[in-house]
Amino acid sequence: MNITSKRDTLKKLYSPFGSVFAKANIHPNVITFSALVVGTIAAFMYYKGHPVIGAFLLFTSGVLDLCDGYVAVNNRKATKFGAVFDWIADKWVDGFVLGSVALRYAGDWIALFVVVVSMLHTFIKPVVYSEIGYEIRETGKIKDPLENTGFFGRPETFVTLFAASLIYPFNNQILRYAIEFIGVMSFLSLMQRIFYLYKNYGREYEE
Repeated sequence: MNITSKRDTLKKLYSPFGSVFAKANIHPNVITFSALVVGTIAAFMYYKGHPVIGAFLLFTSGVLDLCDGYVAVNNRKATKFGAVFDWIADKWVDGFVLGSVALRYAGDWIALFVVVVSMLHTFIKPVVYSEIGYEIRETGKIKDPLENTGFFGRPETFVTLFAASLIYPFNNQILRYAIEFIGVMSFLSLMQRIFYLYKNYGREYEE
């Protein structure tokens, strides 16, 4: 799937929201923090058994997460701290949301598996930046060897979770199936990235 590769198309959808924040001159770090807070509340709603509310809060958190980068670039407020803070906020929300859903609707071991695999799927990118490098950095975005590798990432995870949450009132097993699906697909996507790296860099010996 790789929705991330359609970044330019997605930008047309969220740019109107980003434009509002930009015109209001809200600092991108404030938007990032807001995304973190709303995402944490979404996780709490999932854990307390209110997935529909959680889904809409998660959607709001996702929109805020997209808007912080838009504001940072358009208002020329992009900082290195902001880029790091954005990564931290994303992983905070991912861990709490996936963990909360899995604990409530699936079980301890599934929660552990899903959270670990999700973290590794993302963590592999900064490791690549450090150990292999990247092609270019443009307007705060890094074009790296894994840019279009990995068919199931954060956007696919949250689209799956959002859809399952809306179906939940009609089928109370759907979130268990969804979180198991997310775990399996994230694992396969992680393996795709590892195999890609081995194929392209497995015989490049360090001097």
